[in-house]
Amino acid sequence: MAEDTAYESARWENHAMYFVPMMQRPPSEKGPIEKDEGLFAGAVSIATDRPMNDMETLARRTLAGINPNLAVVKFQTFEEQIGDRFSEERMISRLTMLFGGLALLLATIGLYGVTSYTVAGRTSEIGIRMALGAKRGSVIAMIMRAASIQTVLGLAIGIPVALMCVRFVKAQLYEITNADATVMAGAIVTLAVAACLAGLIPARRAASIDPAKALRME
Repeated sequence: MAEDTAYESARWENHAMYFVPMMQRPPSEKGPIEKDEGLFAGAVSIATDRPMNDMETLARRTLAGINPNLAVVKFQTFEEQIGDRFSEERMISRLTMLFGGLALLLATIGLYGVTSYTVAGRTSEIGIRMALGAKRGSVIAMIMRAASIQTVLGLAIGIPVALMCVRFVKAQLYEITNADATVMAGAIVTLAVAACLAGLIPARRAASIDPAKALRME
């Protein structure tokens, strides 16, 4: 009996396989047995009772001692073999992270631009408020409140869309079945922090407006 395992692809589920003796090849196979990759005639599996950093060197030296003509074409650990099966998934994951970072950067720049434009349009209003005794902190809070409303509206639209897109992402990544609450919370916090930073700069600039100059601009 052999334990359940996945050959060639980690996505195989309930994939029936059977083992045959090496010499019981189908009659249609006329090529040399050492060229038959399906039988792994030229493969050697080595198991150790503990991790060994110099395993490749030791294996090559041992095989050379048995027969100098034996050439090791490729040496891979089990972890490296698994890693090769997920190279495409890793690429998709890294591209997704890259595009996500670019989207966050564009959203931050966009929010900064909108907030700066709003502050510029309300320069006279801010000047009047400060001339009537409004504190610097209240002006910053007013600008930040507007930026926060935009952020909340964006999250209210983006979170449901992200949850709906999980069905498309799980088809590209291994064993992704639903949205990870921790990742989703981290993304929300990151976006909220970026939005606060994007709104804080125009808010501080608005709070530094000289009321007299602001009223003369009117």
